[in-house]
Amino acid sequence: MENKVLAELAHQQTSLVFEEIGTPLKVSLDQFYGIEINDFAVNVAMTALWIAELQANAEAQTIVTQQIEDLPLADKAHIVSGNALQIEWESVFPPSKASYIIGNPPFIGYSRLDADQKADRLAIFGKSGGVLDYVACWYRKAADYMRANQAIEAAFVSTNSICQGQQVAPLWKPIFDAGVVINFAHRTFVWANEAEHQAHVFCVIVSFSYTERDEKWVWTYRRPTADEREEYGLAGRAQIADRSRVRHLNGYLADAPDVFLDRRSKPISDVPEMSAGGKPTEGGHLLLSPEERTDLIRREPQAEKWIRKFSMGAEFIKGLDRYCLWLVDATPADLRSMPLVLERVKAVRETRRKSTKKATQAKAETPWRFDEIRYGGEGAYIGVPKVSSERRKYIPMGFVTDGMIPGDKLYFIPSDSLYVFGVLMSRVHNAWMRVVGGRLKSDYSYGNTTIYNNLVWPTPSSGQKTEIEAAAQAVLDARAAYPGSSLADLYDPDNDFLYPQLVAAHRRLDVAVEAAYGFEPGVSEEQIVAHLFELYNHAVNR
Repeated sequence: MENKVLAELAHQQTSLVFEEIGTPLKVSLDQFYGIEINDFAVNVAMTALWIAELQANAEAQTIVTQQIEDLPLADKAHIVSGNALQIEWESVFPPSKASYIIGNPPFIGYSRLDADQKADRLAIFGKSGGVLDYVACWYRKAADYMRANQAIEAAFVSTNSICQGQQVAPLWKPIFDAGVVINFAHRTFVWANEAEHQAHVFCVIVSFSYTERDEKWVWTYRRPTADEREEYGLAGRAQIADRSRVRHLNGYLADAPDVFLDRRSKPISDVPEMSAGGKPTEGGHLLLSPEERTDLIRREPQAEKWIRKFSMGAEFIKGLDRYCLWLVDATPADLRSMPLVLERVKAVRETRRKSTKKATQAKAETPWRFDEIRYGGEGAYIGVPKVSSERRKYIPMGFVTDGMIPGDKLYFIPSDSLYVFGVLMSRVHNAWMRVVGGRLKSDYSYGNTTIYNNLVWPTPSSGQKTEIEAAAQAVLDARAAYPGSSLADLYDPDNDFLYPQLVAAHRRLDVAVEAAYGFEPGVSEEQIVAHLFELYNHAVNR
């Protein structure tokens, strides 16, 4: 970075120096202080910094046309071996002399922490930090350290989960309450490496301090278009970052007020409730593939009455057939009359008895039933997959009218309302979902208590509601115009040109829903989200 500054000062030209005027370099390793938990890694870091300095000096010599003395290695970084969450940072370097804090803390999800790591988190956040990833601890430590010198700025590379879903409030609310602000951010991007079998990590970069910058920027990453791939020679999972100036960044990295969404048990608006489907917990004995269904009916024809369609989110999107034994109303006599079905029921009982969970063990007393029954098997509903690819512009949803049993990876809304379906399939709802929802790796992970229940719905006029319903029906009609295409096919962004009728129908639906919210044509997703946060803020504070 210093070499870039020197090049700019020299107007990208080299200069001739005829007398010794001292080195123009102002950055040295002696200015770097750090904490590393592993002794060997301390030595690796020291060596790596020396190599980096030698490389930077070689480049600097071509800029300033001056010999830079490298040897002997006179300066070195000050790296302390220890646990950064237990060491007092002030003992490593006084905050009064610090300028920046940078880091790439460990990426360990909250459900994967060992006992020592949980103890570290508990000491920093107390019981309120139980849903936070390990990386969140560095944010709190940095905020506490910077309080003594509010000119310090910090920036960490982190897992994107700390700015999504249930982790936002316990991390950012106490930090914001202390006076910290976010100054710039890189929204979710894929951090890959050159390893042959690399694991893609989905990251954010967040810069924060007690001193607010006059200019704030955010980088939003996206998949390049086909033309951009060709123009820039991009391949694989390459991404393009679009930079935009913002007024304010909240804990969700949205240009919106500092609001924190609670997990809400009921919708904040007057709309039907959304529930997760039932969890089978039956060891695979009540679920059937198409082949198993056919074989069971062939061998035990009376079982056909008790077989229903069943779906998790993946099957729903891909249009795959799956079935279950739905024995909710079966009597002991019914079960005895079907020896093969009864054999499966007994296997469920044994599976649940062997569980380590007492609640599951208790369900061994009713082995013919799913562990959880949320849908009674009658009435239409709107199916909402829990997990959907981040590549899609819309989460594929649809009406179910044949009594298909939803599993716990498929949410359902007991309604046949075109208006409800239309709002959920709109760009407005999907923009909200992208910001406040969680992620499974990079895929969208829908949550009824966080996304659906916190969405403030519009208050349309009768004419606007009629237009939304008509546009929603147009989406359904467009889907029907492409028989043999699953929701996965219809909402594949790489092939949307194959379904022009559906694209046009969604465009009409987006316009109708946005008009009901009072948006002008051409509104950006960032503006949509900012307005929805304002509506939410007003709804919870009125």
